[in-house]
Amino acid sequence: MCGIAGILGLEGLKDPSATVRTMTDAMAHRGPDASGHWADDLVALGHRRLSIIDLSRAADQPFRSPDGRYVLVFNGEIYNFRELRSQLGDQVFVTDSDTEVLLAAYRTWGAEVLQRLHGMFAFAVYDARQRELFLARDRMGIKPLYFHRGDRHFVFASELRALLASELVPRRLDRVALVDHLRYQTVHAPRTLVEDVRMLMPGQWMRLSDEELTVKDWWTTEVAVDPEAATHEEARVHREVRERLTRAVERRLVADVPFGAFLSGGIDSSAVVALMASVSSAPVHTFSVVFDEGAYNEERFADLVSKRFRTDHTPIRLRPAEFLGMLPDALAAMDHPSGDGPNTWVVSKVTREAGITMALSGLGGDELFAGYPVFTRSLALWDKRWLAQFPAGARRAAGALLRTVRPTAQGVKAAELLRLPSFSIDDTYPVSRLAFTDQQLLGLLATKRLPASSVRAILHTIVREHGGHALPFLSQVSLGELATYLVNVLLRDTDQMSMAHALEVRVPFLDHELVSYVLGVRDGLKYPHSPKRLLTRALGDLLPEEVVNRPKMGFTLPWEEWMRRELRDLCEQRLEGLAQRELFRPDGIHRLWDRFLNGDPRVNWSRIWQLVVLEDWLSRHGIDG
Repeated sequence: MCGIAGILGLEGLKDPSATVRTMTDAMAHRGPDASGHWADDLVALGHRRLSIIDLSRAADQPFRSPDGRYVLVFNGEIYNFRELRSQLGDQVFVTDSDTEVLLAAYRTWGAEVLQRLHGMFAFAVYDARQRELFLARDRMGIKPLYFHRGDRHFVFASELRALLASELVPRRLDRVALVDHLRYQTVHAPRTLVEDVRMLMPGQWMRLSDEELTVKDWWTTEVAVDPEAATHEEARVHREVRERLTRAVERRLVADVPFGAFLSGGIDSSAVVALMASVSSAPVHTFSVVFDEGAYNEERFADLVSKRFRTDHTPIRLRPAEFLGMLPDALAAMDHPSGDGPNTWVVSKVTREAGITMALSGLGGDELFAGYPVFTRSLALWDKRWLAQFPAGARRAAGALLRTVRPTAQGVKAAELLRLPSFSIDDTYPVSRLAFTDQQLLGLLATKRLPASSVRAILHTIVREHGGHALPFLSQVSLGELATYLVNVLLRDTDQMSMAHALEVRVPFLDHELVSYVLGVRDGLKYPHSPKRLLTRALGDLLPEEVVNRPKMGFTLPWEEWMRRELRDLCEQRLEGLAQRELFRPDGIHRLWDRFLNGDPRVNWSRIWQLVVLEDWLSRHGIDG
């Protein structure tokens, strides 16, 4: 796990190597173990290394092929690198690293190597003979890759802050992305909050030279769904899910450093720990962040799992006041603004301080196995699709009435749903994840028109253009989750906040073979009338019954109280800064804050905090707009 950076097109740059060094220095936290730089007359490449596989200096990057033709910078891990190495014939290897195998495999198979890779990755290969740069990103978008294409220079990096550090990227706010961020508390790739900075999409590669740029999808999740899964009987499905998840966990145990697992005591993390214990010859190290507050204390569930699988367990006790004290550093660590990021920052900090360099996580289990309320809500709406037959005017009137009798954030969202032209997933899902409705945004922003919803466009592509409508209904919801909330919120937060502490996090639930199979399974085997039915039945009696049947919970920090007391000055300063930006209506910002302070149930604390974090990030990075 590392940080990569590079520039293609060096004309006019006084010292390209120094520029790339500045970029890698800006993300030194991603790679404290080594740094390296390489340049010729066209390209400059840089790397920060967090050593996980082959800790020797021989595996440092940028990594050059024996003939000097190819140069690689690589962020991530290739879990099947030993298998690939055996397929590469008589080639001589000087390291035991996945980096060297990746470069040798690219030399042998070119872009086709991507289909052979099991892993999480973003990498760039420079071909000095053809004078072209090849970049690629993993299937599920676990590892990020940002880029800016200017008039004279193409710049890329693992973090947005590294691009800004190059001083080759204008620090201007992307106004379309701003609306996206306010709607959904994130910006959906390929856009970012910085104008003309984009992300390479999950499952894409890019090849470019001075004359040409080509981008191609090499993997599309909805297209890669296994059609055979729908034909399998229940016993076969359970067997396939367990075997694929076990292989996914086993692949992710390849490391030459101390590793462990996050263990909340929920179904997903407990499943990962249980399977780690089943394939590991040594006790698994597990870590839980626990709180004393009884109503939210998950410690007993984590203890139960730890004892059952005889893990070396470390509970890390954290008090809300301690979390509050860490908040300024968590805000400073954000590479892209996030309302949930501080939680991940704190968990990663205490895990790294416990001596762990790599940890497995249960991230992705809810999205894949229908664990969120959005799945049951979407099903309920689909069952009520007959409502769409009523005239639009009548439904709008019913929605207005609902806002009056149910003056809460949930009531507002329900009213929005009644306005939809249909209750198909590509219409309902974009409303399910809304933070601010368009009507609310028009009260905050100094504009009379808003751009179209990015989530609606994503769902339309998945469902209408790529054939997602032919998949089981719950799989369509999963595709929405995977393509929006997971990749643009959870995975982005996990990457930026874990790497802020040089901690690598691996996510077995996002193994592409598992994902492709589960998305093909019929709804009747995973209908969420019990917690993640398909997953728990596939695991049989592996998990304790108390964990399988426990209520879904999570510790809720006292944000409302903090924002009205300890964080009030911070909130008011940041909100005032936002109000002074030309894109916002000062009266709209002030009115929203007043409503929150007065306890208006329609103004959730998370929406206010989203604005606070946004202004903190914009001002910290000097973004105009």
